[in-house]
Amino acid sequence: MRAAFILFWQAALARTYPRVAWMFRNRTWLLQETLLPMLSVAAFAYVYEAMNAPRAYIGFVVLGAAMTTFWMNVLWSMGAHLYWERDSGNLELYVMSPAPMMGILAGMALGGATTTIVRALAIVATGVIIFDVPVNPSSWWLLSLVFGLTMIALYGLGMMFASVFLLFGREAWHTVNLLQEPVYLLTGMNFPVKVLGQMVHYALPGIALLIPLTAGMDAMRQVLFGAPGLLDVWPEIGLLAVLSVVFLFAARWCLVILERKARVEGTLSVKWQ
Repeated sequence: MRAAFILFWQAALARTYPRVAWMFRNRTWLLQETLLPMLSVAAFAYVYEAMNAPRAYIGFVVLGAAMTTFWMNVLWSMGAHLYWERDSGNLELYVMSPAPMMGILAGMALGGATTTIVRALAIVATGVIIFDVPVNPSSWWLLSLVFGLTMIALYGLGMMFASVFLLFGREAWHTVNLLQEPVYLLTGMNFPVKVLGQMVHYALPGIALLIPLTAGMDAMRQVLFGAPGLLDVWPEIGLLAVLSVVFLFAARWCLVILERKARVEGTLSVKWQ
């Protein structure tokens, strides 16, 4: 048991290293990953300023933009990574190695989160310094708890996406592209998600809460700005905890299917009849 635990973290740290090292070896990413995302934040912020909206509304936009960077990292850098690794010829090495696939994916998540945190912090700093967004959470530890659970649920979903992308190939890719804009709507990226409660007798917000980003941002907005939410903070924390467990188990199940196909059937995709 102890040897398996050590091997898991050795694989995770080994897979984390290339992404962290890349931050220091290729610094042109700073322009693309920090300066350019600030432009979209500024556009929405100036719209709210022109409307004389409360500063908290600009905070909604800043928080939404910062958290969306994690969603994009989960969806493309995390979810599509095994698909890219197969094309580059590295996936066979991952499958044949004694290291657990969950450890390799955990390393991808840690490495990807490192650069994403830098981008998110740049967006938050822009909002606080330039647009004077008030940052006065009712509880720092509660904010940290919500953020941590949101990250676990999101990257658990990303691990599941990694297997699904690989198993279903272009079909999954096209489906995710199709659903990308609806996800921005359901998560309330640039507006209080509570307004979704007025649509379709709360069926739509119920579906939206199955996306970890929705519950996470809604709870963080309540803690940071005292904004009304779809649910109270603690029920949303409980929901995030459940989603974290569900997505991690689902990711593990998908990886078992993936490894079985690779080692027993000699295929890494679903055969359509």
